Amino acid sequence: MRVLIKIGGTLLDSGAMRARLAGEIAQAVEGGLQATVIHGGGKQMSRYLAERGVESRTIDGLRVTTPEVLDAVLKVYAGSVNQELVAAFVACGARAIGLTGMDALLTEASLINPELGAVGKPVRSDPQLLNLLMNNSYVPVIACVAGDHKGNFYNVNADQMAVSLAAAIRAEKLFFLTDVEGVRRQDNVIYSTLNSEQCRELINTGIATGGMKTKLECAAEAIREGVGEAVIAPGALAGIVAKLLAGEHIGTRLVTEVGIPK
Repeated sequence: MRVLIKIGGTLLDSGAMRARLAGEIAQAVEGGLQATVIHGGGKQMSRYLAERGVESRTIDGLRVTTPEVLDAVLKVYAGSVNQELVAAFVACGARAIGLTGMDALLTEASLINPELGAVGKPVRSDPQLLNLLMNNSYVPVIACVAGDHKGNFYNVNADQMAVSLAAAIRAEKLFFLTDVEGVRRQDNVIYSTLNSEQCRELINTGIATGGMKTKLECAAEAIREGVGEAVIAPGALAGIVAKLLAGEHIGTRLVTEVGIPK
């Protein structure tokens, strides 16, 4: 089985959490799973900028990426956050390799809006290097930084990049491991399953906003792109990777069928 696992930056802020998640994924890979990991790091980025007195502002939820902020993106996402996660995998015996979308142009991006600076949206991802690595039991660990043919770096949304990569490698499953239990209804109950139509309804009615809105949009896109299953699940739950691989109903699962129960 081939799986793309996106780990939210909040989960990676704890050394113990990094070690546990790396251990769970490494164990699954040892059992035959082919896994690619992509991570965010927004919390670490905000802290890094604040400590250095660098202004950080957002437009429509996207961080304006000036040359100074882009330098921080490379240092934090592609540097400390990525390498700390790679080290956690290595400590578990996994053959992890830290990468960005610029490496072999794994993920090509284009500028979204000049007002946002170097913020890009994934255009396409190339599976060749990832196929080579996974077929030889390596674990690619990718920071949410993309590039273009001119050598420009782009700060990209990790959820969007996860979809682009999952579609490229033809992943059977896409797991969004996050710091929430799943998608909540208005009565605070977690949806066990959602389809694209229900996702649109949650977004259009304003129930799903911010980061959850983006995750729903990305999960729905992944299904349209041919990924068999997309799950938004609590990464803090011990054993989450094995449970999801076993098909346990944890978090919120995006499916293609219509008329499913809420």
